[in-house]
Order: sequence, then structure tokens, then C-alpha cells
Amino acid sequence: MSVIVEDTPTTGQKFAGEVLGTFVLVFFGCGTAIYSGGDLVATGLAFGLTVLVMAYAFGRISGGHFNPAVTLGAVLGGRLPWSQVGIFMAAQLLGALLAGAALFGLGHGFEGFVAEGNMGQNFYGDQGSGFAWWAALLLELLMTAVFVWVILAVTDARNEVNVALGPLAIGLALAMIHFASIPLTGTSVNPARSIGVGVFAGTDAIVQLWLFVLAPLLGAAIAGLTYPVLFGHGAEPVDGSGLNFGGGRKDQLVPGNYEAQWNQGQPASWGQPGAAWGAPPQQQWGQPDPYQQPQQPDPAYGAPQSPPPGQWGQPQQQPPAQPGQWGAPQQQPPAQPAQQPAHPGQPTQPGQPGHWGNPDGDDDGRTQVRRPD
Repeated sequence: MSVIVEDTPTTGQKFAGEVLGTFVLVFFGCGTAIYSGGDLVATGLAFGLTVLVMAYAFGRISGGHFNPAVTLGAVLGGRLPWSQVGIFMAAQLLGALLAGAALFGLGHGFEGFVAEGNMGQNFYGDQGSGFAWWAALLLELLMTAVFVWVILAVTDARNEVNVALGPLAIGLALAMIHFASIPLTGTSVNPARSIGVGVFAGTDAIVQLWLFVLAPLLGAAIAGLTYPVLFGHGAEPVDGSGLNFGGGRKDQLVPGNYEAQWNQGQPASWGQPGAAWGAPPQQQWGQPDPYQQPQQPDPAYGAPQSPPPGQWGQPQQQPPAQPGQWGAPQQQPPAQPAQQPAHPGQPTQPGQPGHWGNPDGDDDGRTQVRRPD
């Protein structure tokens, strides 16, 4: 029987996972927007695919937020304690700024590159499509609320959809949101994504950052507070989450916790609790193979013996077949031995007519014996 060892991620591991995941999201998403010339489909898929891949990679460690709005929605929805919010948001902001700096540096590989207005930043009004600020705020609020609702739903402990499909649904939802809102605001739904490149995109972009910080946080707060009201928690809320600001243990990991999504704290496929994405139990180094049958030790030199008959891998002993059964040999009547005369002239015992070694019988069944000369 395999032994499953619980490995609760440390705070440092969660921080590193959020930094790296947010870096990849901003670098590839905004990088595609910059170098594809603003191609809508390519940019939308770049953001959606990076969230999908990073969620599969680091969802086990940190839950795969990569977004301060998602973290806020998780804590208000009862999935994460307030004590971890600062750690998550700091990691996400750091990862986004590192990605923005990398894009800014690489852009200077082109002669005459100007970062102002060319960093994949968000926009409204005269700096973009002419979309009014209040409309941009409502759009970002609505899109973020939809995104957080989807995340809370697919990571709900009651959701019978295979937990391994959670990141796929979240990534597709983000791509869908980008398709609808890129022409209007450049699509934020993520304050870290907006800040990470906005600070390198010039004064006008920095001035507009307030909207792309406030609107996503408001949308996430609405989704986090309303999801339990509309659909219930599905699991006991984490201590110190929601409207309870009493704190909570930093190492808390319970079923339904946002960190527990994608098969941590939920039953896995193949009936193995806590296994990673439904994988079968793995043999630990130095531990016996769970699929190998034990062997009996040999008293001599400790060499293994074959298991006794009847165990796995050995032929079963069958009871001897009874006469007349299928496979049993047919019993033949014993042959009558030929009787030798005790001395010459003594007749033999009469045999059965027609038997080997006996003279043919006559018509009346008697045997004639001739006297020797």
C-alpha cells in the first residue's frame, strides 16, 4: 500500500510561485500585445494560455492567483485568510514589475524604440479608443466580477467537474474577456498587470492607473461577497476570511480553500485522495512496490523464496480428478494374466473366448484340450 505524504507549501514557496506566475503572465501577455501590433486574437490567447499553463504549474503551491483582484475575491469568498493577502499581493506586484522591466529593456533592442505608449498598457479616453472613463470603470468592474465568479465556481468543492479541468476553464474565461474588451480598454481585470507595464509607458499611462486598480478590486469584491450568498460556501470558510478580520493560520489548508484547488484537499481521480491531478500512487524511494506481491524470506542467506502455491503468480493446486470427470484418465479393467500349466499335461483355466492367448472357442463354448504325445 502506497504512503501519501502531505507537503504543505511554505510561505516562501507561495511567494515565489506568485512572483514567477505573474511574471510569465505579464511578460507573455503584454509582450504579445506589443510585438503582434495589437492583434486581438493573439493577445487574448496569450493571456488565457499563460494563466492556464501557470495555474497547472503553480496551482498546487499557491493556488495560482497571479492577480490581486483574484486574491481579494478569494479572501472575501472564504477561501483564503486575510493574513496571507499582503504576501500574495506583494508577490504579484513584484512579478509584474519585473516583467515590465524586462519588456522595457528588450524593447531597446530595436533602434529608436520609444516606451511611451508602446508597453501594452491599459487606456481609456483620449489615450485610447475614446471610451469614457465611467464606461471603462464599469466594463473593468463587470469583467473582473465575471472572472472571479468563474474561478470561485470551478474551484468549489461541490463542483463535480474533474478538478484537473479547472485551469482550462479559467484560462478560457480570461481569453474570452480579452476578446470582448481589448479594443475598449486594453483589458486589465488585474491591477498588477496594469501597474507592471504602466509605470514604463509614460506619464499619461501612470495617471490613468487608478481606474485599472480600483475597478478590478471593486469587481472582485462584489464577486467574492456575492458568490457565497448566491450559491453557498460548499465548505466551511477558512478562519479569518470573508468579513471576519480575526486573522487565520498562515499554514491553513482545508478542503474548499482557494489554495486547495486543482486536487489539493479534494478527492483525486483514480480514487487516490490528495494525489496530484489524479495520478496513481507513486512508489517512494526505498519503499516496496505497492503492486508487487511480498515474498517469503529464505532462512538461508536471506534470499527470497517463491510464494507458496496458491499465491499470486503461482499455479493453483487442483484436487485429483475423479474417475469419470473431464480430464481424468479412464480406468481400464485389469487384463487377465495367462495361466501357465503347473506341469505338462495340466490344462489351463478356461479363458474368455476370443481373448489373446486363448484358443478360439467352439460353438458350445467349451475348450478342447489335446493330450500331448
